[in-house]
Amino acid sequence: MVNLSLTGKTVIVTGGGRGLGRTMAFGLAREGANVCIAANIQDDILSVEQEVKELNYEGRFIALLADIRFPDACREIVDTTISTFSSLFGLVNNAGLTFTYIAPHRYRRGYSEKFFELSDDVVQNVMDTNFVAADRMARLVTPHLIRQGDGRLVNVTTRIETMTMPGASPYGPSKAALENASEVWVKDLEDTGVTVNILNPGGAANTEGFEISEDRAIASEAVGGMVEPYKMVAPICWLVSDDSGNTTGMRYDASNWDESLPPDDVALRVGRPLGLTLKPLE
Repeated sequence: MVNLSLTGKTVIVTGGGRGLGRTMAFGLAREGANVCIAANIQDDILSVEQEVKELNYEGRFIALLADIRFPDACREIVDTTISTFSSLFGLVNNAGLTFTYIAPHRYRRGYSEKFFELSDDVVQNVMDTNFVAADRMARLVTPHLIRQGDGRLVNVTTRIETMTMPGASPYGPSKAALENASEVWVKDLEDTGVTVNILNPGGAANTEGFEISEDRAIASEAVGGMVEPYKMVAPICWLVSDDSGNTTGMRYDASNWDESLPPDDVALRVGRPLGLTLKPLE
């Protein structure tokens, strides 16, 4: 990966206790950023704190136990980050409940949960985590970024094809809502210096969510192949860096990012404007 200095930049990463979020958080810290991760599983927090000690990132990395479905938890994340680091530059809305929460057997052959088979609690929790909390975090962070005339909002959604595949509800609709919101935020933040972009794995991420080999094989076939979490690091570091400049309103699939090339060149090649249309209307 081409090195990008993020020294002095403070970034919040939700869902940073494991998987993509954790990988991005430590990638950002490796480039010099101050990082606050929020996660709602105590064991993940303890594991992150242990890794922080091993890497000597203490003093510029904090891990907060927080359930972002609740407004007070979101406010505490933002307030604690600012009070700890005296700054705030970016938010990575990564936290999300996926198919492994909605239907643990989602990827087993011959069966998937239909939207009418899901409970109210499952639907509400997914929407509250994947969209409502992301929207709330952005609303809390953005005024700080506007005041300083610079900042980054990065939303992690999913491939458009995944949003609409059979059995994808409510995960797909929650990510579609965040995708649409991102387009609105770009327009609302015009001329403020605050950018809004989307970063996706570009396929099913090879994380803890798929616990047996059969699940991984079926996920790979269903949603475009497994993507290793480290692929998210180079693009997220570029998006948070000054090098990304005024780049806004774009979506990037990490699977297409070539870490060996200058990131500005890669971004021009693989970036696509935000939007949910799969193909032009005829």
